[in-house]
Amino acid sequence: MILPMQISARAFALVFAAFCLAQVAAAQTRSGAAASAKEAASAQTGDAPPAMGVVEWLQRMHAGARQRNYIGTFVVSAAGGNLSSARIWHVRDGEMQIERIEALSGPPRSTFRRNHQVMTFLPEAKVVKVEKRENLDLFPNLPNKPDSSIGDFYDVRTIGKDRVAGFDTDVVQLVPHDGLRFGYRIWSERRSGLVVKLQTVDGESRVLEQSAFSELQLDAPVKAQALLQMMANTSGYRVEKLELERSNAQDEGWALRAPVAGFKPRSFYRRPAGDKAAQDRTVQWTFSDGLASVSLFIERYDEKRAPRDGVLTIGATNAIRRRLPEPASDWWLTAVGEVPQQTLNAFAQSLARIR
Repeated sequence: MILPMQISARAFALVFAAFCLAQVAAAQTRSGAAASAKEAASAQTGDAPPAMGVVEWLQRMHAGARQRNYIGTFVVSAAGGNLSSARIWHVRDGEMQIERIEALSGPPRSTFRRNHQVMTFLPEAKVVKVEKRENLDLFPNLPNKPDSSIGDFYDVRTIGKDRVAGFDTDVVQLVPHDGLRFGYRIWSERRSGLVVKLQTVDGESRVLEQSAFSELQLDAPVKAQALLQMMANTSGYRVEKLELERSNAQDEGWALRAPVAGFKPRSFYRRPAGDKAAQDRTVQWTFSDGLASVSLFIERYDEKRAPRDGVLTIGATNAIRRRLPEPASDWWLTAVGEVPQQTLNAFAQSLARIR
């Protein structure tokens, strides 16, 4: 499902320019680690989850997120105190996936998705933003077909069973092989595989971010037609279409000197020309290891805005912003992802201008 959360990687690129949020407090992080250890211990009772590999678990979870109708309240919290929530309606109608997500915190907004088409209603501004997303943000953020190489970078450990939002769940942990990615502790509903709770943890098992349903109704009577009618009702709103142009790194003059272990390129887009010259357009280059993803936003340096180098952390999402070294010093890079900062540094150091 797509989630318009204030602490998500999608919103992160927008708030990064402000550079006004603090780092996660160490004391709060230690507190989160103690709480997660207690949760894990309480889950180690009763029947063990089925014995499956990493890819099998992810396929089961991904199918659960797509195949069931449900209504629920979804809450995202970070160790630094950030908290956001949304009400979600999800329905599968044949091959069509339809969702409505109503923000319960922050500025009012309603987001609708029909397969790859996404419409976000902003009632205060009376604006509807329309876009297509090929790589949708699902919970968890999995590709349609999990990459078989995921097992080269993560191990799966079964923890036990637990109850979340009134449902019996299997609890497993995905443990990374290196420091370039975070680990995940996952609670999935026993019958369907739907993920009802997810914790992102660092190398010391401290919880960086937690996503969970506080209330959930499975097989809810959600009507696809009703959601589609709401999605189509743009009366009184100004419709803004975001149409990114597909491109590729070589044609735009970019390359990585060396790959970052496990991360494969997924997409490359540039903004429409508008009033900007083609060579000045911002591009977005996205990579993924099958679970974690990194986006590189590359834009021309603008003296009037003169952004400063820096780093930012919100929950499990990190970002770095820096001016590229010669001979690409006319360019700025913003690297964003739910990965450790050293992973973003590896991308930044490897990025090269080839023409």
